Amino acid sequence: MSGTRTGPAFLEVDGLTKIWPDPKGEPFRAVDGARFTVPEPGELIALIGPDGAGKTTLLRLLAGLLRPDAGWARLTGLRPDPENAAFTTLIGFMPQKFGLYERLSVEENFELFAQLRGVGKTAAKKRFEELMTLTGLAGFEDRLAGHLSGGMKQKLGLACALAAEPRLLILDEPTVGVDPLSRRELFRIIRRMKDAGVTTILSTAYLDEAAKADRVLVLEHGRLIADVVPSAWTAGVAGRTFRLSAAQTVDAAAASVPGVPPAPSVPSVPLVRAVDPASLWLDACPRGDGLDLLAAEDGLTATSNLPDLNLHGRLSPRAPTLEDAYAAATLAHAPGTHINLHETAPAFPVRALGLAAPTSAASADDVVVARGISRLFGDFVAVEDTTFTVKRGEIFGLLGPNGAGKTTTFRMLCGLLAPTKGSVTVAGADLRTSKASARARVGYVAQKFSLYERLTVRETLRYFGESYGLSGAVLRARIGELLDGPLGPYADWRTDVLPLGAKRELAMAAALVHRPAVLFADEATSGADLASRRAFWRRIRALADAGTTTVVTTHFMEEAEYCDRFLIQDAGRVLVIGTPVEVRRSVAADTVEEAFIRIIERNRAC
Repeated sequence: MSGTRTGPAFLEVDGLTKIWPDPKGEPFRAVDGARFTVPEPGELIALIGPDGAGKTTLLRLLAGLLRPDAGWARLTGLRPDPENAAFTTLIGFMPQKFGLYERLSVEENFELFAQLRGVGKTAAKKRFEELMTLTGLAGFEDRLAGHLSGGMKQKLGLACALAAEPRLLILDEPTVGVDPLSRRELFRIIRRMKDAGVTTILSTAYLDEAAKADRVLVLEHGRLIADVVPSAWTAGVAGRTFRLSAAQTVDAAAASVPGVPPAPSVPSVPLVRAVDPASLWLDACPRGDGLDLLAAEDGLTATSNLPDLNLHGRLSPRAPTLEDAYAAATLAHAPGTHINLHETAPAFPVRALGLAAPTSAASADDVVVARGISRLFGDFVAVEDTTFTVKRGEIFGLLGPNGAGKTTTFRMLCGLLAPTKGSVTVAGADLRTSKASARARVGYVAQKFSLYERLTVRETLRYFGESYGLSGAVLRARIGELLDGPLGPYADWRTDVLPLGAKRELAMAAALVHRPAVLFADEATSGADLASRRAFWRRIRALADAGTTTVVTTHFMEEAEYCDRFLIQDAGRVLVIGTPVEVRRSVAADTVEEAFIRIIERNRAC
């Protein structure tokens, strides 16, 4: 225990600071006086915080890849120094963008990284065999890294970071962009390392992962604002967490699924507050058959007068989660975050849950039509005989594990890839014969933003606007609208120095500058913090209610609850398509993530 320890703590961080110049020439404290201690090895520590909080900078300081401007860190008494072999043999580091060599095989990549870490050939071969079994990559040793799925690449990257058997493992968002099955496997490996006595510090945007850690460090604007045990932090929001269940609507939907029992009724616990109830809720997230709600503050009063709140459902207490604690800490003082459940969208996307009727903007017109599309790469079938339609004003999701074919499907829908067979029609234009006409009515948000680094935000919007045929007063007015919001403070910043959250906002604005009929968003929330994801979906719902059709891909399974319908595919084939309620009830699952895992595992067992 720390009270009997005579030597230094395993890891000590005191006043660690890193300062960068910002575009105005003023110093920006990316990490500002971080201070914490890890007394003994074997802890699993999660690092969380909003976009631009300083998480990556802190991890790079701990790994010795950056030099601090003030303060220090010590690992078993050693300062981080990439030139000191005594230090480098203690750590394994996996950056957000792991540099695998795509033309080398799995085994060749591992051998290279092991050699760079000074691991001998005999020891490296033994370690390689152990890690291939641990990561589930056994049998893929000869496959080129470039031909691995996203989840398999992450597992190979983790194996390379573990090549030298480190005592401290530093992982920068190792599960970002990874499907739930692969994410579960990666976290199993991380837990195995903890059991083996390896200390792991990982940054993550998945708060369910952070909840499984021994400790959680919370960064905001470079400052460490909390160092807590997850259960203790969660207990701090007890009494503020509720569930709004649309029992009658869900039962009716479930009745159409043969063999699926209706949802049980939920005891009603109506609440009211003396002040305006519109500001009662700080956060709301669709999950399962209802909404998970977080009250803005304590002091709620039970009442039997539920209709006064105009909530067409049943309200009941629920156990708090780490997501609730994080939302309470980060959303409380953010402008425009209080949820008004009296209104329909765009205030909150309740339409997909059946808690509010669809607005008149949506129609039955098929805006995106895929008929029997297939895509072959040589003899490999990436997508096979896929057919579906998306209506005007509908939010439609493409879900699937890494390597399932959803990116290929997505690229065919966008006109970026021609189908080998079948046809795609977007906004009335056939992508084979009228590609230019279709693209003029489409907005596209890529997972990896393609922004011109030497242009400012304003110049970027002007460039995209002119590319779509806007000019003069119309273009200036549209740019003004897009800068009247989160992008406003960054209008004259070059894109290469924008925080990640602002880059994501700019990519969305560029896709919307010409008011497209169809928006394609490819994992647009990948790696985003909770506040950014909430803001993204409020915007998507507002666009849908104004008639914009949206097709999205995501690995955050709770985000599928925001969709009107979605499909799940694996190995290039569509396994299921329907509303969130229909898909969940088809496999008797409480959440979309549970349904996703059951559907994929059932398919692979066949």
